[in-house]
Amino acid sequence: MRIVELSTMENSGGAARAALRLHTGLQALGVDSRMVVQSRTGTHDYVYGPAGKLVNAAAKARLLLEQLPVIPFWKRSTGVFAPAWLPGNAWRRANALHPDITHLHWITKAFLSIEDLARINTPIVWTLHDMWAFTGGCHYAMECGHYRSHCGACPVLGSKRDRDLSYKVFSRKIKAWQNINLTIVSPSHWLADCARESTLLKSRRIEVIPNGLDLDRFKPVDKITARARLSIGTDKKLILFGAMGSTENKRKGFSQLQQALELLSVDGLNKKIEVIIFGASQPSQPGNTSFPIHYIDQVSNDEDLVALYSAADVFVAPSLQDNLPNTVMEALACGTPCVAFRIGGMPDMIEHNKNGYLAKPHDSSDLANGITWVLGDNSRWQQLSIQSRASVERKYELTSVAGKYHKLFKELLDTNGNKQISG
Repeated sequence: MRIVELSTMENSGGAARAALRLHTGLQALGVDSRMVVQSRTGTHDYVYGPAGKLVNAAAKARLLLEQLPVIPFWKRSTGVFAPAWLPGNAWRRANALHPDITHLHWITKAFLSIEDLARINTPIVWTLHDMWAFTGGCHYAMECGHYRSHCGACPVLGSKRDRDLSYKVFSRKIKAWQNINLTIVSPSHWLADCARESTLLKSRRIEVIPNGLDLDRFKPVDKITARARLSIGTDKKLILFGAMGSTENKRKGFSQLQQALELLSVDGLNKKIEVIIFGASQPSQPGNTSFPIHYIDQVSNDEDLVALYSAADVFVAPSLQDNLPNTVMEALACGTPCVAFRIGGMPDMIEHNKNGYLAKPHDSSDLANGITWVLGDNSRWQQLSIQSRASVERKYELTSVAGKYHKLFKELLDTNGNKQISG
């Protein structure tokens, strides 16, 4: 069995990291997994894509062209909008590898056009890492539910016209995808439910398979050692938050976290608290707290991430809408309880009062309550930490997750009348 994974990025961003992990997990099972990316930035086996400064410059130029239809919408929000109109050659590279199944992951940023999907000559499995596959161009719809009928008057574009760019993108998807052999996988139950409600995907087979994690790599390390690496005292209660663009992306909830931290500043714990935020430099308005906040712009490798998670007493994920964020899974794997809003895929990972705390959606006061609850009792924290690791071992071990994909691939090949293929 040969599977070709298509992912815009090789290892930059949560979706790319999840795709690459699955690629290695399938290889560990003996599956012939290949990966095609827009530009190669690592040294992983059987990952194909051009590399070098010229390639990266070309990719940036293509992205600028890709965004030309969006430019007239000068009232648009900071949310990502992908019209996916610019033809590419990723589908051609995938077909040249002669796969039995082509597996799509995150494919925007001028990697594949909407029409390119129909040029793939195998059955397609598409793992959703956000909502783009069934919207008119946005990656997260937030309060907008237009994808349930037909997009238009797009809030992300700041548009009030029914037949705007989102309407046209949505219409292109309907036309281009009506005859493709497509199976959908969602890492979270929430995103699967959204897809089932959508006009574009409601008639497709939709399965729920979570992202997987290498638990030999992501595991608890000695807290004293981890703290020493960060120059943080062992007498402190360490709060951790992080994501790509963690302080800039409104959807990641930094504003709500700031409000929660300001509430904690008047709490009895405040003299013991320190905060680390990774994935961003210090913002121009960092908030008003009585305890130190440290900013780490980039975390360059998994070892540093593991040290951060293991050093922390709680990981806070205040996203306003999210699928199945790697950061929560990674923190739990390192024995760190998590606090988040009860939104999106968070309830799939965080079991309320067992391995963390699920706050009322978008309620900063309850987010602060959750942080206080996790940090307020040492014996309770020990149990939360044990349950954090156990929950990930039970649900997200990489080989087990890869096995679920392998089973799905075999079933699809049998259903489509393909010859029996070993592996």
